[in-house]
Amino acid sequence: MQILSTNIAKPTTIIFNGQQVITGIYKTPTNQPIYLGKETVEGDEVSDRKHHGGEFKACYLFSENQYPYWKKLYPHLDWDYGMFGENLTVKNLDETQIYIGDIYKIGNALVQITQPREPCFKFGVKFGTQNVLKQFINHGYPGTYTRVLEEGFVKNGDELKLIEKAQNSLTTFQFFNLFFSKEKNQEHLKLAIENEALPISKRKKLKAFLT
Repeated sequence: MQILSTNIAKPTTIIFNGQQVITGIYKTPTNQPIYLGKETVEGDEVSDRKHHGGEFKACYLFSENQYPYWKKLYPHLDWDYGMFGENLTVKNLDETQIYIGDIYKIGNALVQITQPREPCFKFGVKFGTQNVLKQFINHGYPGTYTRVLEEGFVKNGDELKLIEKAQNSLTTFQFFNLFFSKEKNQEHLKLAIENEALPISKRKKLKAFLT
């Protein structure tokens, strides 16, 4: 896995249901190293602190491999890296192969895989239709947020080096499917609620589905 693009955003005002909303989803390539901090990427707009940023969503990674799929669905959009609001566009990031809790070295930073992205209305506004939210969920390749264990700079060309493999975990792909499926896989539920790489609030929410 290799970083192809580092992306950050300036605050952008959008209109949703007649209301003005400020968002940081309109990220664009910087062509420069970016600094991964403990709760956010330095210089990047995080407008909604309730749902973005913080310890378990400090940096968002999305796979470059998924771009062709979405370009085919939305060929009329102005495409560039950062389109999905990701800070890092990563070549060969595969949600079926990365596990919640895996620890990677990227540049000077040390990060831990935490949770996949859950699409919101701002994503729909950017793509011109709220239908994209369901398409994103059904497709099943949402990228991943990370916790930053050691702050540092990352740049284009940096490789993601696996430092520590998570034990008794589930993949980002499996977790994403678990979170949105009506019929919850009980074994996956047990793995998720015991995984300290996930925020307590999310683990408590999933615990309610244990039978």
